[in-house]
Parts: sequence; structure tokens; C-alpha cells
Amino acid sequence: MPGDADPPSEPYAQMRRCLEIAEAALREAGASLADVVRTRVLMTDAGHAPEVMRAHGEVFAAIRPACTGLVVELLDPRWLVEVELDAVIGRDEGAA
Repeated sequence: MPGDADPPSEPYAQMRRCLEIAEAALREAGASLADVVRTRVLMTDAGHAPEVMRAHGEVFAAIRPACTGLVVELLDPRWLVEVELDAVIGRDEGAA
């Protein structure tokens, strides 16, 4: 978060923010969310999964990357969720 500001307090809003940050990083690398082939969703409580995955689904419904969800302890206790993305840049969409 800019200036070490607090993240949003709700899991859904945190996931949306994580995805905004990831999308900006992809753009800097010359890629987009459409290039994402795998996601790893890390959350501090399995009870957050419905809201976290709702946000994930809103962004990736048409892209459909492989996805793994894990319950973990994050280093910054303000965060309830984190996401890792793997993207392939420059792949031929018609290739098998």
C-alpha cells in the first residue's frame, strides 16, 4: 500500500486490491491478466475463501487460470489475503 497505509479491512476488498497491484505489475512487464496461467491465493482463515474467491472469479472468470488456495500466516497481520500470479508473456494463443 502506498506510504505503508493500511489495506482494506475486508477479505473481498483486500483481494480486489491485490489483483489491482498484480495487474499494474503485469502491465509494467508488457503483459495483462489474460496472460495469467496460474494463481496461488494465500489467506489467513479458510472462512475468508467465499469472499476472496468471489473477487478472484470476477477477474478470472473468462481467463480460467489454474488456482490453488492455501491457509497461511502472513508476516503483516493487517493483511488477510495475498495472491501470487504466474503469467506467460508472448505465448502463441493458437499453440497447443
